[in-house]
Amino acid sequence: MSKMEKESFIKIPDNYTSYPVDKFCIPKHYEDDIESIVIPNGLVHDRIERLARDIFENLDHSKPLACLCVLKGGYQFFSDLQTRIQNLNANSNKSCQMSLDFIRLKSYEDDRSTGTVRVIGSDDLSSLAGKNVLIVEDLIDTGRTMQKLLNHLAQFNPFSVNVCTLLVKRTTRSIGYRPDYVGFEIPDRFVVGYAVDYNEYFRDLKHICIINDKGKKKYAMKK
Repeated sequence: MSKMEKESFIKIPDNYTSYPVDKFCIPKHYEDDIESIVIPNGLVHDRIERLARDIFENLDHSKPLACLCVLKGGYQFFSDLQTRIQNLNANSNKSCQMSLDFIRLKSYEDDRSTGTVRVIGSDDLSSLAGKNVLIVEDLIDTGRTMQKLLNHLAQFNPFSVNVCTLLVKRTTRSIGYRPDYVGFEIPDRFVVGYAVDYNEYFRDLKHICIINDKGKKKYAMKK
C-alpha cells in the first residue's frame, strides 16, 4: 500500500482502545447488547465533512453528479454526505447538477456475508448515462457485493463511477476490491449503529459499536 493510500482513510488498529458503553448515550433497549463503542457519532460526522470536501474537489464539474445510495444501511451516511456535498455545491465558485437514486442489495444474514448477492430492488437507472456516479455505501466487507453492483451499473454507461464507503473491514475474506473514498478502516468485527444493522436491528443507534454475543443471539434470524 502506498503512502497516499495510507493517508486516505482513518485506520482503527486491531489493538484499538474502544470506548465504554456507559460513557455515552445508548438507547435503553440496546444497553445490554453492545460490547463497546468503536467510533462515536461526533467523529463520524467530522470524517464525513472531510470526505465530502475531497469528493467535491475531485469532481469533473462539467458533468452532472448522480449520487446513488445503497439501501438500507447506507441511508444515514448517504443523507449526511450528500447534504454536505450540496452545501459545497451551493457555496463554492464551481458547481454541477446533482441527482439522487437508490438501489438495495442483500448479502448478510446474522453476522456473516452469505457469499451471494440478491438485488432486492432498484429504480430505472438509465438516467445515469453520461453522468459522474457516486455510489455511497455504509460498509465494504468482502467486496463481492460492491463488485456485483459495479457490474450492474456498467450497462447504463455512466461517464465515471466512484465509490465512497464509511467503513472497510480488514478481512482475509476480501476479494481485493478497494473503494475510491473510505471513512474508516476497521478490524474484522461485526459492527452496528449509524444505520448499520444486524438483521434490521440497531439502525436507531447513532454510534458505531460492536455487538456482543448476547445481542447476536437475541436478534438472530429465526430459522
